[in-house]
Amino acid sequence: MPILLWVLFLGLIILALAVDLFWFHRTDQDISIAEAFWWTGIWIFVALLFNGAIYLIYEHHWLGIDLVGYGAHPGRQAALDFLTGLILEKSLSLDNLFVIALIFSSLHISVAYQHRILFWGILGAIVMRGVMILGGTMLISRISWLTYIFGLLLFGTALRMLFAKAENIDPNRNLLVRWVRKFYPVSEQLHDGRFFVTVNGRRAVTRAFLALLIVETSDVMFAVDSVPAIFAVTLDPFIIFSSNIFAILGLRSLYFALSGAMQRFHYIKYGLVGILLFIGLKLLLVHLVHIPTVLSLGIIILLLTLSTAASLFSPPAEGATPFADQIEQFGRITLKQGRRLVVLVVGLTILFIGVVMIIAPGPAFIVIPIGLGILATEFVWAKRLLQRLKCTANDVGKFIKRKPRNHPKPARSD
Repeated sequence: MPILLWVLFLGLIILALAVDLFWFHRTDQDISIAEAFWWTGIWIFVALLFNGAIYLIYEHHWLGIDLVGYGAHPGRQAALDFLTGLILEKSLSLDNLFVIALIFSSLHISVAYQHRILFWGILGAIVMRGVMILGGTMLISRISWLTYIFGLLLFGTALRMLFAKAENIDPNRNLLVRWVRKFYPVSEQLHDGRFFVTVNGRRAVTRAFLALLIVETSDVMFAVDSVPAIFAVTLDPFIIFSSNIFAILGLRSLYFALSGAMQRFHYIKYGLVGILLFIGLKLLLVHLVHIPTVLSLGIIILLLTLSTAASLFSPPAEGATPFADQIEQFGRITLKQGRRLVVLVVGLTILFIGVVMIIAPGPAFIVIPIGLGILATEFVWAKRLLQRLKCTANDVGKFIKRKPRNHPKPARSD
C-alpha cells in the first residue's frame, strides 16, 4: 500500500477536523437538531465523494495502488467494499450512541460541552482503531484461522447485546477513571468544559475529562466488536481504515440529531444483533462458502431498515420491559436454561470449527478440546466425551513412548 495514499487521507481527515473544531465550533454552544442533521448529511456526502475517489484510484491504478485479489474490475469492487464497510460500521456504531448518552447523563454534562468531548474522543478513536486494524490485518494474513475466533467474538457480542439489561453508567467502576483518581483530584464542577483546572494550587481533572475517558474506553470496547466484522468484507487495510474513520466522523452529528429520540428506536438493537450474527456466520464459513459483497450489503441494509421501520411504526408501550426482562418475567427461559443455551451455542460452534479445521488450515487439536470443555460445564455427555478424548490422548502418548526405536545393529567383525 503506497505511503502517499495514507498521507493524503490522514491529511484530509486532520484538515476536516480542524475546520470543524476551529472554524464552525470555536465556541461551546448547544447544537440544534436541524444543525445536527445538516452536519450528518455533510459527512455522508463527503464519504460518498471519497468512495468515488476510491473507485478512480483503484480502477486506474493511481498512486501505485496494490490490486492483488481485486479481479478484472478493481475500482468497482473497492468502492463496493468501502460502501459495505461504511454502512456496517455506521450501523454497529448506533449502539454506541446510547452508551454515550448514558455517560453524559450520569456525569451531568451539558449539551454545550458534549461536542468538544466527542471531538477529542474521535481523535483518540482514530489512533486506537488504526492500531487495531493494522494489527488485525497483519495477523489474519499470517494466521488464517483467526477468522473463526473473530466470528465467535461477534456471536458472543450478539448474544450479550440481546440479553443485556439497561443500566446506568457508574464512572467509579471504570478502571481508567479509578487509575486517574489516584494521581489527580477530581473537581465536581464543569469549569466551562475544560479538562484540567487548578484548584487550591493543585492540578485537578474535571467531570468533562472523566467523560472523555469513559467515552474512549467505551469506543475501544465497541471497536473490539465492530472492527473484526469488517474483516468479513475485505482485508484491504486502507479500505478498512477509511470506512471506519468516516463512520465515526459522522457519529457526533448523528448523536446530536438523534439525542432527543433515541428511546424511539427500541428495535434497532435487534437489527444489530442480526447483523452481528450474519457477519459472524460469514467469518466462520469464510473457507467453505463465498458470500458476495453485494449480498452482504443487501442483508445489512435490509436488517437495518426493518429494525428502524419497526421502531418508527411500533412505538414502545408504556411500562414495556426490555427483552431480557420479559424472558425473566414470563418464565420463557430461566436463568439456568439461558446459560445452558449460551453454552450449547458457543460450545457447539467452537466444536464445529475444530472439526472443520481437520480439513481446513488450523489447530484442530486445540480448538476441539476447548469446545468440549465449554460444553462440559453444563452437559454430562460432553464431560464424558472430553474424558474419553483425554484418555485416548494419554494412551497415544504412552504408546509413542513405549514404541521401540529401530537402532542399527553393530557390524560383525570377522
